[in-house]
Amino acid sequence: MDKPGAINWLRIVGVAMIWGSAFMTVSIALRDFEPLTLAAGRIVIGAGALYALLKLRGGALHPFSDRKVWVFTLGIALLSSAWPFMLLSWGQQHVASGFAGMTMAALPIFVLPLAHFLVPGDRLTLRKGIGFAIGFVGTVWLIGPGTISEISSDTEALARMACVAAALCYAVGSIVTRLCPEVNQLALSTASLILAAVFLVPLALLVEGVPREVAPQGWLALLYLGVVPTAVAFIIKVAVIRSAGPSFMTLTNYMVPVWSVLFGALILSEKLPAQLFGALALILVGIAISQAGTLRKLFA
Repeated sequence: MDKPGAINWLRIVGVAMIWGSAFMTVSIALRDFEPLTLAAGRIVIGAGALYALLKLRGGALHPFSDRKVWVFTLGIALLSSAWPFMLLSWGQQHVASGFAGMTMAALPIFVLPLAHFLVPGDRLTLRKGIGFAIGFVGTVWLIGPGTISEISSDTEALARMACVAAALCYAVGSIVTRLCPEVNQLALSTASLILAAVFLVPLALLVEGVPREVAPQGWLALLYLGVVPTAVAFIIKVAVIRSAGPSFMTLTNYMVPVWSVLFGALILSEKLPAQLFGALALILVGIAISQAGTLRKLFA
């Protein structure tokens, strides 16, 4: 494959910025919405946007007779949308958006051992094992005990663990996505968001009821979360994968935490303890070691 080129570099920086900004936007939206309602709302908007795009392209959801695909779709819906959105929305009530973005750096670290056992041909080599060990130490440091003195309450400790659990959900969801039978990627993403909405909307209404007295800023934040990090980022991601390959797309793992911290600091005036940046550095070093072969090919 040819070198990615300037356009694809701009694309992955753009999608990393979009995903990084989502954490800040969640913090803003939580001023007006309860966490389950926020998670359900962004999924409903995202599902509508992707369904409209699917129809514009002349596509359709996979047939209901294909039960195996729909079982995988349900797994993707819960693990890649419903559960992590719930966990992040609840967690970000008690932790900074920059911290929530930092935890996403642990995603590829979680993928390594899962892929070893579940994905044929994706073995955990010595190099990957070393990278996993370093990244795992960073992940543990991210939620304690190295930063325990910075945690002001038991609720904050649980919130940190909820954000890391969201990253674990994304990791398992990525494995389920890789094992899913070959189907149209846009149809799969649309169907998974529809199922996630079917799961979350009744739950949000039952637990939190209908939202009242939402400020315009809250509606704008919700609309942004549903459309931009979901539909727009999806279009960019597909363009990158088709022209530069999935390995190049993994470079966003290094960028999203940085953007989340920058947006949180510049727009929300968040301050994060220095220990958290040490933990993030360990996680990124672990990713770099585990993906050394891929990185050499990209920059050769």
